[in-house]
Amino acid sequence: MNSTQRIERAADNTRILIASMVENAKSGHPGGAMGAADFINVLFAEYLIYDPDNPFWENRDRFFLDPGHMCPMLYSVLSFTDKYSMDDLKAFRSLRSHTPGHPEIDVKRGIECTSGTLGQGHAFAIGAAIAAKFLESRFGERMNQTIYTFISDGGIQEEVSQGGGRIAGKLGLDNLIMFYDSNAIQASGPTDMASDEDVAAKYKAWNWKVITIDGNNIAEIRSALTEAKNEKYRPTLIIGHTLMAKGAVTIEGEPLTKNLETTHGGPLGFSGASYEKTIELLGGDISRPFTIFPEVKELFKIREEELRDIVAQKNRQKEAWAKEQPLLAEKMAYWFKGDVPVIDWASIKQVQNKPTRIASGVVVDVLGQKVENIIGASADLAMSDQTGRLLKYHKAFEKGDFSGAFLQVGVSELTMACLCIGMALHGGVIPICGTFFAFSDYMKPAIRLAALMKLPVKFIWSHDSFRIGEDGATHQPVEQELQIRLMEKLKNHDKKNSMLVLRPADAEETTVSWKLALENTNSPTGLILSRQSIPDLPAKNSRYDEALMAEKGGYIITEESDYDVILLASGSEVALLVEVGEELKKEGIKTRIVSIPSEGLFRSQSKTYQLSVLPKEAKIFGLTSGLPATLENLVGADGMVWGLDTFGLSAPYKVLEEEYGFTKNNITEQVKLFLKN
Repeated sequence: MNSTQRIERAADNTRILIASMVENAKSGHPGGAMGAADFINVLFAEYLIYDPDNPFWENRDRFFLDPGHMCPMLYSVLSFTDKYSMDDLKAFRSLRSHTPGHPEIDVKRGIECTSGTLGQGHAFAIGAAIAAKFLESRFGERMNQTIYTFISDGGIQEEVSQGGGRIAGKLGLDNLIMFYDSNAIQASGPTDMASDEDVAAKYKAWNWKVITIDGNNIAEIRSALTEAKNEKYRPTLIIGHTLMAKGAVTIEGEPLTKNLETTHGGPLGFSGASYEKTIELLGGDISRPFTIFPEVKELFKIREEELRDIVAQKNRQKEAWAKEQPLLAEKMAYWFKGDVPVIDWASIKQVQNKPTRIASGVVVDVLGQKVENIIGASADLAMSDQTGRLLKYHKAFEKGDFSGAFLQVGVSELTMACLCIGMALHGGVIPICGTFFAFSDYMKPAIRLAALMKLPVKFIWSHDSFRIGEDGATHQPVEQELQIRLMEKLKNHDKKNSMLVLRPADAEETTVSWKLALENTNSPTGLILSRQSIPDLPAKNSRYDEALMAEKGGYIITEESDYDVILLASGSEVALLVEVGEELKKEGIKTRIVSIPSEGLFRSQSKTYQLSVLPKEAKIFGLTSGLPATLENLVGADGMVWGLDTFGLSAPYKVLEEEYGFTKNNITEQVKLFLKN
């Protein structure tokens, strides 16, 4: 065991680097990071197991930082492990540096997730712990890692912590250890101005083991981590009471002994502390603040060699296991590579003229049998969104039994999304989750982070329009499709569409959409599905073969030579346009009908292809059950969109179609008026 003095020296070195990074950038959050420096150094120097030579080692422990603003603490301790250089730390918050103001996923450098929106980071950790349990049930000791996470007062206040805490306790995730940096201060003042709850009692009620310590006491931190590691039945919460900006002093050398909000969000001078005097009294050199002390280098060099021995032993055990279980070893490698099995999509027997959610369920039925590492989840709507088809073949997770493949989360859409993101971050599994499309509003913050991290989570949203009917305005999505399709327009850091969004127009297009979703391993996918039945679209030969054109995002369903107008839609509205086309034909008006399940995918095709489907000179009429702006970019400035610009009403959907003009007769008249004008 390292001496307390050496760990304290490393913590002070961390504090110097934290203060210097913020001072250099002239912005940042030093207070909480400096206060938690003791914990982070004990964890990394003595407990966290990882491979110094292979950051992607699948059996590594994971550390998820929830309060992303405290990243100077993480960057600093990772510099002790040679993941960051002093130049990296000096470039904190500067353009295209490796040290952004909130951490962005970079596993090679030890950053397991993008965090900053409080609450989500620790929920990702809970999802990772679930994935680890799932994999441990298949591969045994190869997946016996510990998932560590770090949360702050703000994260505890965020509502997602309630869902995450409840589920982690319900499942008895004994592989999860969470440190709660409790300094009773936040950006606006003391935490008791907003909350005076008993956090320990809350987590105990959720079946967590709770340990309360002085978060700046090395011996107590060690004791708590050891006790947590030995816990075999519950997740553990370590409540560490810390001093905000520990180590900071005034110009007179007097320590800051009170937790002040002014140390939260700016250089130390904002709080009346002296940066220069602080560096001096922490044992640093103000002329060279970006320095790792020799004894700290030695401390982490010793740990590096210890880790190499630990990893070598685990790898020897894995090699022996692989010889005894070659098929399992091959499967494990395949899963962590992110590959997906070959599916004979053409052989999937779809039901005719049914809701696309039912068509999706048919595909999920197949995936439940063919994709062994799929994990499903639903926000209490498994039968409605059809993710529950997985339960035909796999039971739901239970405390002590993760041999199943379904997570019952209850009514908690944001939590569910975060847990599935955490599973994807862990790797080795394919998470899918479902709910009603209107409730995607609850999930949007998590979807955004999934897109930013390029994670292949599959989001399934059923009940895609006002045609949900009697449930009324609260459940009828109108603006949601436009909102989620903005993610198709937003590029990720690879300059690719940050999300794939698909709204299939019939059963076979749903099969193809699932094919695209499963094969998409570089971004999240959203499937938008109908509650009501939809007629199958016409086909000259095989409808499935023709629906494969959906892989281009948009394609021609039917057309007449020398057509007068292009009729364009996605999802439920395409079949209505087919009927409209037949009516217009009776009046001598020729049409081309186009299905655009994904505008983002369509715009990713060559200009030649796009213009072959939607020529510049063509007159284009769009039909959507969402806001007209959903299709305005596709129909162009001279086109027309019939859509919905009001909230829905409660009535049977056929009544609502009449009310809103989504009928064959009205749309036919609207197209004629459009052509006349």
